[in-house]
Amino acid sequence: MAKPVLAVMAAGMGSRYGGLKQIEPVTGEGEIIIDFTLYDAMLAGFEDVVFIIKKEIEADIRARVDGGAGKHLNIRYAFQELSDLPPGFSVPEGRVKPWGTCHAILAARDLIEGNFAVVNADDYYGSGALPLVFGALEKARDEDKYDYSLAGYRLANTLTENGYVARGVCRLAPDGTLAGVDERLKIGWEKDGDGVEYEEGGEWHDVAPDATVSMNLWGFTPSLLREMEEGFPAFLEKTLAENPLKGEYLLPRKVDELIRTGKARVRVLPTDERWFGVTYKEDLAGVRDAMRAMKDRGLYPERLW
Repeated sequence: MAKPVLAVMAAGMGSRYGGLKQIEPVTGEGEIIIDFTLYDAMLAGFEDVVFIIKKEIEADIRARVDGGAGKHLNIRYAFQELSDLPPGFSVPEGRVKPWGTCHAILAARDLIEGNFAVVNADDYYGSGALPLVFGALEKARDEDKYDYSLAGYRLANTLTENGYVARGVCRLAPDGTLAGVDERLKIGWEKDGDGVEYEEGGEWHDVAPDATVSMNLWGFTPSLLREMEEGFPAFLEKTLAENPLKGEYLLPRKVDELIRTGKARVRVLPTDERWFGVTYKEDLAGVRDAMRAMKDRGLYPERLW
């Protein structure tokens, strides 16, 4: 069986951040966040990486990646195109927004043959997270159900002091597997306390700081690609009728559907790792300080590549 592949979702432009945050340097050596993920992935055992990008940013991404991590990993590129649709469908007039994370992964369907992990290009996951998922992928086999995995983070370890973020809050079954994911599009620290809250329908609700959340670090078998491709036409029919300009085919919702219909079992792999990212420009200084501190502690070499 082929070694697991790492799929990196890097097509988003970072609207809240205000630019191409995937290639913003976070160290004095010019490294970007994905360099740390790729370094951790290499040590975990990954050898093949597929970057999912927009054609317009190919030169920028390659300039940052190919000369560093690309010397140690087999890096290929897939392009998320708005026009990549099933027969009989076309892009509605005025649509510029990508079709979502399921569509992004489908862009790499011809480059992924075996089990694969999914990460975001602009999130730092912690040095211990990729080995957890790689280990699960090496053992993953679809039997009575699809055999998926998810790195489960403590909510408080994934928040920023600079605003609200979107997080998938996990519901766990008694056996510790994933029962479902509740998307919280606006979640963060309380303004006048140390609790965590999220907004839904104009009202604010408390949520436990130690709740398990998804940071989109998943492990999948190839069955997910087939399920996403088969479900894409139904998604489009509904979306083109209800929300043609902004509707998205989202990965957490697809996984949730497969769990609810009894097709998939998702092993939650708890991790105490701390997330870092640049959701907002104000996050950048903190990320740079954190990366510097990890190098000073010897967790990473002075130059990754």
